Amino acid sequence: MKPLYVPKGKAKEYGDYAVNIYTGCPHRCYYCFAPSVLHRDREEFHSHVEPRPGIVDALKKQLEREGVTGKLIHLCFTCDPYPAGYDTTVTREVIKVIKESGNHVQILTKGDGTRDFDLLDENDWYGITVDGSIHWSNDLDSCIADLCAAKQSGIKTWVSCEPVIYAGAVLEFIEDCHDIIDKVKIGKLNYYPSTINWKDFGHEAEQLCKDLGMDYYIKESLRKEMEG
Repeated sequence: MKPLYVPKGKAKEYGDYAVNIYTGCPHRCYYCFAPSVLHRDREEFHSHVEPRPGIVDALKKQLEREGVTGKLIHLCFTCDPYPAGYDTTVTREVIKVIKESGNHVQILTKGDGTRDFDLLDENDWYGITVDGSIHWSNDLDSCIADLCAAKQSGIKTWVSCEPVIYAGAVLEFIEDCHDIIDKVKIGKLNYYPSTINWKDFGHEAEQLCKDLGMDYYIKESLRKEMEG
């Protein structure tokens, strides 16, 4: 097993390398692409979540063998590094291996990663996903608190606003929380229908980030809509 890989396509816009720690994800986001990419039954993917067997040792050996160092390694694309309701000790061990090899971590989660802040420093990134959906807003306050805690700990903070479900809620979040966000990445909802005017939303989001003096990145799929 080679846990470390170079992302391709839309995922390439997020980091140099990536590692997927778990076999599934319990969040059940309807837009989740992972089951189709992994050729897994959707229900089985969301209900069967466990660490990939031997991932910590395999990652350590791969980093040593390939001499990867000084890179930003994303956790995770096809799962959440902090799946709610599950033991995330393996995530902590993965972070330790990455840091000990001289690399840096970029976390993206809808869970709670605060337990591992002691392993992170100013070269690491802690991020949350904000799509503007009503379902996600129920857990947003705790994730904002985690983002604040990361920033206070000297860890860089970021937010992935992709996919966007409700444009107004995402724009409101960016305006309200810009002072605790070091970088925001904004993209559209792909592969599913939406009533959002992506061209208008993209320009409004970009202007808002500029007005707030934020470091931002517009994903290529959204940029194409803005230029169309």
